[in-house]
Amino acid sequence: MIRAGIYGVSGYAGFEVFRLLRRHPMVEIVFSASESGAGSSLAQLFPVLEDFPIVSFSEAPLDQVDVVFLALPHGVSAAVARQALAVGVRVIDLSADFRLKDPIAYARWYKEEHSAPDLLSEAVYGLTEWNRSAIRSARLIANPGCYPTATLLALLPLVRAGAVGPGPIIVDAKSGVSGAGRKPSLNTHFVEVDENLSPYNIGRVHRHLPEIEQMLHMFNGTIGPLVFSPQLLPVARGILATIYVPLASGWTEGMVRDLLVETYGPEPFVKVLPPGNLATLRHSVGTNLCVLSVTGVPEAGMVILTASIDNLIKGAAGQAVQNLNVMFGLPETAGLL
Repeated sequence: MIRAGIYGVSGYAGFEVFRLLRRHPMVEIVFSASESGAGSSLAQLFPVLEDFPIVSFSEAPLDQVDVVFLALPHGVSAAVARQALAVGVRVIDLSADFRLKDPIAYARWYKEEHSAPDLLSEAVYGLTEWNRSAIRSARLIANPGCYPTATLLALLPLVRAGAVGPGPIIVDAKSGVSGAGRKPSLNTHFVEVDENLSPYNIGRVHRHLPEIEQMLHMFNGTIGPLVFSPQLLPVARGILATIYVPLASGWTEGMVRDLLVETYGPEPFVKVLPPGNLATLRHSVGTNLCVLSVTGVPEAGMVILTASIDNLIKGAAGQAVQNLNVMFGLPETAGLL
């Protein structure tokens, strides 16, 4: 059995990690930790029947685990990751602390200096379908953000194949409210969200933008620019990203769909819908799936890609467990189907 610890279990993503690991046939949860919830139990924080004690970070027995999941805010994860790595524990970090390779870029987008810049080069970006070989031997995984997961799984096959033409790529992405985390704010108050649709940080100001472009530029440094418009949906969970892509000369809707099918045919968690079908939230919510659809607009020389994921599963905890499976040589679907 793989022995795991979870930091940040009192948040939505941390609790989702706990929920998935609890049913995993090859994982034993040794501890769940939360500074705000220390001394209580999961049954006191979530509507669950099964109870499990919550300890503080200082009480977490790192010497008894093989891997830890860090479902913590950016700026907090790095110190815990360093502590775990120092005692030989592998780390899957769900925060943004290790996603950007450049500490200057991190400081620009997250408004603080990175506390462990020496670890950035070692961190492996955990987009499972695209980084398996590096994930297998990694000590430190930077789990992707939810918006980047949906966007990159749709775009990367096209970028790698040279199917993207000149001009901006527009990502219009809508997320359920759980993507904002469990800490309440005015913008996520029920009265503000219900029967409403709210854009925020639109254009080129959202923190996930450099993460997406960093990965795209690994395959084509001239791609873009990317215009990213996130919006808050009045639902609990799910992301639907509608992506407008200018096509390179000679490319058609059918060729793009065939490319996606060829790329993801063997993948257990990425599905491409047939012509005439469009991805919706209901295709993916509650699963670790990313569901893709393609719509051609030949008059404009573009295709519209639609990507649907559950932001808490494929966009966070599920992908983290998928990475755990790869790291420890387990069936990739273990605990996820």
